[in-house]
Amino acid sequence: MKPMIRILAILSLATPAFADSHAMGDAAEGAKTFNKCKSCHVIANGDEVIEKGGRTGPNLYGVIGRQAGSVEGYRYQDSIIAAGEAGLIWDQASLAEYLVDPREFLRTYLDDPKAKSGMAYKLRKGGEDVASYLAEVGPEVASEDEAAPADG
Repeated sequence: MKPMIRILAILSLATPAFADSHAMGDAAEGAKTFNKCKSCHVIANGDEVIEKGGRTGPNLYGVIGRQAGSVEGYRYQDSIIAAGEAGLIWDQASLAEYLVDPREFLRTYLDDPKAKSGMAYKLRKGGEDVASYLAEVGPEVASEDEAAPADG
């Protein structure tokens, strides 16, 4: 096989997986949907305020790639802390699923029918868009492939 054809063949196999893992939702739509979240959440990187909002919920800057229940100074429900301690690191997919039904997400994740989320609002639609928006406005997060040490 000629080198150029080989490269194209490899890229054609890799592209769908890359697209699926990186293009979850529409960040522009997520910015609009985030207006529902502003009553409780701010997005701020230090003094740089990306989205003004309430402080009832934790700051969502950098939520993608962060351990669940780990913002210093915020009092979380025990279930979200337990999920973080059990290894829940927010990525776009898990956050989108959580936003649809936080309590059910935690009950499933923790295998605990009594788990509570503390989140007062569910996004019946648009969770993927909000997760995409939060990924876009947050710091760049290394993918699992990039974070894993290279062998040998």
